[in-house]
Amino acid sequence: MGLTRNRLYIFLGLSCLAGYIWLFINSKYSDDEVVVCLFKHVTGVPCPSCGSTRSVLYFFNGEIFSSLYWNPMGLIVAAIMLLVPFWIAFDVILKRDTLFRFYKNAEKIFQKRWVAIPAIMLIIGNWIWNIIKGV
Repeated sequence: MGLTRNRLYIFLGLSCLAGYIWLFINSKYSDDEVVVCLFKHVTGVPCPSCGSTRSVLYFFNGEIFSSLYWNPMGLIVAAIMLLVPFWIAFDVILKRDTLFRFYKNAEKIFQKRWVAIPAIMLIIGNWIWNIIKGV
């Protein structure tokens, strides 16, 4: 059973909502001593996505260089959080499936080795960056 348009839109919509709630909580009540990442909590080593919350918060506050410092992948997360709700609304209102088709095309592209291997290398490089700076 493959992923349907509606399931993708519900998943992405709920993920964005959860992300905005998480950002709100972290912007108001964050304590830098609390380790939320299960990987870091168990191993003591930051994962490739550690620092993404702070990165997105800095991005939304207009501090692009701080955002890049904490985690460059945070810019991708911020872009998704900004664009996806509007894209879903566009598709639902106009009864289209442009986001679903984009997702399916992106999935096909990332299945190609010449795209997947550099993407994996970037994630590993980001992981090394997180370990070096001690996120």
